[in-house]
Amino acid sequence: MSAGYGDPIRWWSRFSPDRIALVDTKSGDRLSYLDLDRLSDRWLSVLRDRLGVRAGDRVAVLMSNRVESVAIFFACVRLRVLFVPLNWRLSDVELAGIIDDAGPVVVVGEGKYNLFNAKNAKNAKNGNSVRWIDVDVDAPGLMEVAAGGQSPDVVVDGDDAAMVIYTSGSTGRPKGAVLPHRQLLFNAIATTTAWELGADDIAPITTPFFHVGGWNVFATPLWLRGGCVVLVDQYDAATFLGTLAEQKCTVALCVPTQLMMLAESPQFGMEIPSLRWLISGGAPCPLPLVDRIRAGGYALRLGYGLTECGPNCFAMSTEEGVKRPGSVGRPVPFLEMKLVDEAMFEVGPGETGELLLRGPQVFNGYLNAPERTADALLDGGWLRTGDLARRDASGAFWIAGRMKEMFISGGENVFPGEVEAALNDCPGVAEVVVVGVADPLWGEVGRAFVVRRKGASLTDDQIIAHARERLGRYKVPKSVVMLDDIPRLGSGKPDRRALAEMT
Repeated sequence: MSAGYGDPIRWWSRFSPDRIALVDTKSGDRLSYLDLDRLSDRWLSVLRDRLGVRAGDRVAVLMSNRVESVAIFFACVRLRVLFVPLNWRLSDVELAGIIDDAGPVVVVGEGKYNLFNAKNAKNAKNGNSVRWIDVDVDAPGLMEVAAGGQSPDVVVDGDDAAMVIYTSGSTGRPKGAVLPHRQLLFNAIATTTAWELGADDIAPITTPFFHVGGWNVFATPLWLRGGCVVLVDQYDAATFLGTLAEQKCTVALCVPTQLMMLAESPQFGMEIPSLRWLISGGAPCPLPLVDRIRAGGYALRLGYGLTECGPNCFAMSTEEGVKRPGSVGRPVPFLEMKLVDEAMFEVGPGETGELLLRGPQVFNGYLNAPERTADALLDGGWLRTGDLARRDASGAFWIAGRMKEMFISGGENVFPGEVEAALNDCPGVAEVVVVGVADPLWGEVGRAFVVRRKGASLTDDQIIAHARERLGRYKVPKSVVMLDDIPRLGSGKPDRRALAEMT
């Protein structure tokens, strides 16, 4: 039996019961570790005694960032039930496909997301009934008759599945990544060690709980250490910094899009004495935006991770991050890394290769998809990330983009991330995404999709000229498309497939 994440809520409820574990900014509720322990047990009783959920079953949630989602997760841990958070941004058709794949016996969610309203709540593929429980309408009555008392302590096997996170992609159906308790535990230990997090740290959760970032960037690591998590239902750039100050947050995650919005907000530049640093993750952060955030008085670090490993894979001090612009840092404890070429031979410092990861933070595979799992997990326990990276002689890493995003123009490899980095410091550019499009002469050429900064005057020719000053000719985009907004996947990342299909 290997070590697993287990039940830190129960441990802290005994060691320091009055310590605050969870703050809900919407309701104003402040739950101690003892409060959260008891609430998790009440949900355990509802699931087991009222809904008939048993060990080995799957329970899904379809709701925004709510206290109930956290309590249900720990109830599932105690019942040895697989927890499946669903993406409420998806269509009914997309959600139905995921429910078919995951096979939950119960979906607990908010009424506004109820895809069973006008449908038979039935899993079409395997014939199992799926029961819908409205967290606001049905749950209060169930909770009133929930059994009291403390549930027995549970010891989990680290290789047992804890949750399934469905990843969005620009092609193909979503994949259900199975995260074992081992992954949650070692990610929590590595994160709190390398990022120097402890019981006094307070972090907001603004990324949705259907993403690994919502659960495992700060939430599960801080609960392991007895820290505090602040639930923010929806990110609002105009009030975000005020929330950090009011809640005395010490660290916070923002995706680059949120940072761009933050830099334009009226609160930008306000002093937050409690805040040690921000970290950017979820997508590459343009260096001009990094500089802008730091110029506003905020320490900023760059992160990298993926659902299938970590998600916190690198660490670097704020000071070294300034000295090594764009670097995501060095491997966190327990993780091994290497860069390989297409033939799987290791590449040296300064060369770009595919990033492979190995360690206890690697997932178990994809649910109901052995072929996809075999493609991702190599002999020897190495995970193919599909991400390109390079490292310098000191061991610091830079992420260069996705392998699938790379295109070949006139026989030369072009990495969109490199082109985007060159264009992001063009005056007037707020955001840029480069994709390869078909060309009769060169095979493929770059097309830049650009969002202007507010009030900026910017032409296609200015962008092309800027690129020519900084890039080899074959890397320079052959066309520019101005957009008001970049289309995005459910994860918030640019939808490159949708961009490539634009005429």
